[in-house]
Amino acid sequence: MVLEVKRTVKLVTEQATIPNRTPEVEGYPMKLWNIEIFLLDEAGNNTDASIFAKAVYNLHPSFANPVQTFDKPPFRCENEGWGEFDMTIDLHAAEKGGKHTISHDLNFAKPRYEAKHVISFKNPNANLLELLRKSGPVPGEDVNGGRKKGADGDLKKRKRAAQVDMDKLADGLVKLQEDDLLQVVQMIHDNKSEETYTKNDVDQGEFHVDLYTLPDPLVRMLWDFVQTKV
Repeated sequence: MVLEVKRTVKLVTEQATIPNRTPEVEGYPMKLWNIEIFLLDEAGNNTDASIFAKAVYNLHPSFANPVQTFDKPPFRCENEGWGEFDMTIDLHAAEKGGKHTISHDLNFAKPRYEAKHVISFKNPNANLLELLRKSGPVPGEDVNGGRKKGADGDLKKRKRAAQVDMDKLADGLVKLQEDDLLQVVQMIHDNKSEETYTKNDVDQGEFHVDLYTLPDPLVRMLWDFVQTKV
């Protein structure tokens, strides 16, 4: 049972032959290439990928410096070489949001090409949610980016009002056994309010809920239940 926020990351790769450079391997001209990372907003426009604190490029082991780290958008990685290869890129989310690894095919078929990847953020903490809101909607919020009518928009205030650590509650819920999760789902259905956001994904076998849209008594009820199980 998770709150899941999805965002699309776009990689832009550019490459060109280095003029007047003697090839290191016959038949393979030397290339200057670079990769930049962007986040797409709801309209599909490029925005700064500021939801990530750093990007780590894991290049081919033949490079003198095969692991290259960049900590400012657009996390531009630029190198020279003659060969195409597959790499992985570790995107480290801001606010301790975890590592998200994507694969990228570096090739020289076109001077410029793009690749898109969907990244899922499960149970993002309050600070990361604030960053995510800058690039699109968050489940449980209206089209203007605010909390649903009647919901508490100040996450810190809700934490104080419910006297519950919402991050710990989210972590505890995902650790429950299947039978316990079924009880939790039933508790939510029985005690939710009109502002509560839930989604039952039958195909994936997942139940999604925005914990911050739950009424305070239900938050306390879930907290007490999790404490007896985890």
